Amino acid sequence: MARMLDEVQDLRQDAVKLAASSLWPLPDDEITDMLRIAHHCSQALQVLQARLVHQAGTRGLPRAQGHRSLGGWLRQLLQIDPYPAKQLTDRAALLAGQPELEQAVLDGRIDLRQAAVIATTVADIPDSLADFDDVALADAGLLARKAQDTMIEMAGRLPAWQLRQVGDRILGHVAPELADRAEEAALARQEARALRRRGVTLSLPANGLVRLSGLLDAESAATLQAALHPLCKPIPGDERTPAQRRADALVDICRLALRTTELPEDGGEPPQVAVTIPYQPLTQALGTGTTDTGQRLSATTARRMACDARLLPVVLGGEGQVLDVGRTRRMASGPLRRALHVRDGGCAFPSCDRPPRWTDCHHIVHWNDGGPTSLNNLVLLCRHHHRVIHHPTAGWQIGLGPDGLPDFIPPPTIDPEQRPRRNTFHSRPR
Repeated sequence: MARMLDEVQDLRQDAVKLAASSLWPLPDDEITDMLRIAHHCSQALQVLQARLVHQAGTRGLPRAQGHRSLGGWLRQLLQIDPYPAKQLTDRAALLAGQPELEQAVLDGRIDLRQAAVIATTVADIPDSLADFDDVALADAGLLARKAQDTMIEMAGRLPAWQLRQVGDRILGHVAPELADRAEEAALARQEARALRRRGVTLSLPANGLVRLSGLLDAESAATLQAALHPLCKPIPGDERTPAQRRADALVDICRLALRTTELPEDGGEPPQVAVTIPYQPLTQALGTGTTDTGQRLSATTARRMACDARLLPVVLGGEGQVLDVGRTRRMASGPLRRALHVRDGGCAFPSCDRPPRWTDCHHIVHWNDGGPTSLNNLVLLCRHHHRVIHHPTAGWQIGLGPDGLPDFIPPPTIDPEQRPRRNTFHSRPR
């Protein structure tokens, strides 16, 4: 096994050396040949990476190192964003159960995007034929293997997006006598799959922008379009692009919903956007703002939001510490909960990125042991890390540093020196 690690290290050195080489002396045919070879090498390395990710998950390495998921572990280990981490986990799961597709990628007959299309198509065939009384399970499996071989052969001349279109009618290629009957079942299956896969994600802020991405089933998309359309119409002098008008319309719909009384409570309070804005007594001016998700806002934007918001005062110390607003009750709510949002910025466990509204209030000294419900005895933890802290054999300890911020002491199995750790992901007001 050590030999395998040495080979990977040698490969890395060779790749770095090649990537830094001058390319201008090469003739055109070598440029194109090397580009094809480099692409194949990249695909092969991604197969190796996927197998390593799968092996790490099988061995339970993420959970052993305090992470709730394989993706979260990859984000910290490789210092990558959530979407690339998800791609790695999805690819590992895909190839783990598809040795033929894995080998086809290594042989250069297909690439990883084509492999994903083929795997999805082939997996659907037995389900689409399950209700056909005249098709045995063995026959369905035989058709699935035939479909896989057919699509691998087609991949030599079709990119992934065209291969996906072929997959939608693959039974017309491998079993024409079943294609018509299967079409209705395929449409129903497609709708059900779209409903399962629906979802919306918000990226971390980058250069003042948050990427909104997601998938909707056809019915939900029609509902969204119906709601957006009346708010997307251009007005005289409107210089916004159509995409900008749609973005503004979506926010307007959310603002309208927040102004109603029909949304459920969030953390014991009506749903709202909370912004912490330092106040300068000498200049009587509001400074830059910070939302409870850690996003920074300019002073101009903060002042504009303050004109149309219920102000929630939070008193900050000289270094940005929230002053104690302790309570004698067990449950932290209202001003105390808001103070924890501002101080911790979310789950305080090192490297966790869960926002405040997804957290619990944990008593550092347990309530049953006489610990008070006050700011200096509480810390925000997501459900996963709350369970980690309470686990009898986990060995993590929590304390507050001299600046009033929580420190986490790992067990000796993670750090023999037990050096204090902090969450550096969440930004805090200063």
